[in-house]
Amino acid sequence: MRVDVIVIGGGAAGLMCAFVAGGRGRRVALLEHNERVGRKIEISGGGRCNFTNLNTTAGNFISRNPHFAKSALARYTPADFVKLVGRHGIRYHEKKLGQLFCDESSRQIVEMLLEECDAARVQVFTGCRVEDVGKGELFQVKTNRGEFESESLVVATGGLSIPKLGATDFGYRLARQFGLKVVQPEPALVPLTLAPRDLSKFQSLSGVSVPAVVSCGGAEFAENVLVTHRGLSGPAVLQISSYWSRGQALSLDLLPGEDTRALLERKRAAGAELHTALAQHLPKRFAQVWAELFAPPRPLHAYTDAQVERVAALLHDWRILPAGTEGFQKAEVTRGGVSTDELSSKTMEARGVPGLYFIGEVVDVTGHLGGYNFQWAWASGHAAGESA
Repeated sequence: MRVDVIVIGGGAAGLMCAFVAGGRGRRVALLEHNERVGRKIEISGGGRCNFTNLNTTAGNFISRNPHFAKSALARYTPADFVKLVGRHGIRYHEKKLGQLFCDESSRQIVEMLLEECDAARVQVFTGCRVEDVGKGELFQVKTNRGEFESESLVVATGGLSIPKLGATDFGYRLARQFGLKVVQPEPALVPLTLAPRDLSKFQSLSGVSVPAVVSCGGAEFAENVLVTHRGLSGPAVLQISSYWSRGQALSLDLLPGEDTRALLERKRAAGAELHTALAQHLPKRFAQVWAELFAPPRPLHAYTDAQVERVAALLHDWRILPAGTEGFQKAEVTRGGVSTDELSSKTMEARGVPGLYFIGEVVDVTGHLGGYNFQWAWASGHAAGESA
């Protein structure tokens, strides 16, 4: 089949790109290897889809080139996507910090994108596995459902996260086939694991969540930290995981903004125990275990000044060395991907291969937690759809 544009991948970026290109009068074929499109959209946000973030800036993204995302994000904003959602009558709400969720179901976003594709006469092929890609005068794509030819080929195949939904390294292999550099893919927005020795100390706290500021690699996030049976999770840990590398310690500030030395001095004068003093600011179980592990086993009034100083400092800079991550199975997204050095920031087209585009998660642009990765999918998909 001969078309103008082939889009490989029916996720958020691919669907956006397909209907934008189709809306320009381009004949578009979208190829999805799963039996239905938008699988990752469906499960996102607990089934409610955190489809964008009102506070999106380029600063919410990680890339070897921190400026790369600016152009696409400026030209297709959260307000543009919200307008589309409103046009389809989908009710939504702001949960916190600019995060927008569907009131009902994430399936509504998938149906909206399919309706837009239908209106733009995009031909959607599901259960369509790509077997080979070549390029002569046109791109040739061989699949289990026949052969396709086009002037433009858009790769929207995602990263390696959540393999049970069909994630593969296809996009990276295709980039390398055409001579493009790929930044090593790593799990991101992923729980961190602890070594057995550390895990045994905290196992009794599994399920306990504590507010903290977590920092590592020049980044810091103030959110909850959740102790799990394998290590650490919760929003703050998922966020910092995108900046963490093996061998780096995390720093946790358990009492941000508190003058902890003064607090401990007041409690010492009142004859309190450390864990009861901490329990006024932290979950009771957490305060108990933390005090047992890291402080002298006696009442605060028996602490020396040096011991009070040490405990106060530790509460603001508690170092934990993760052993690793829970891997791509539990990662929400993939960090790394097709190098931005290879792509036009305006169109997402490969500089050295006219007509070849890479969009969405397959590119080395990774958003923070909270709807930013969807906004990158919409913006990069729109940029390529306007050009392909």
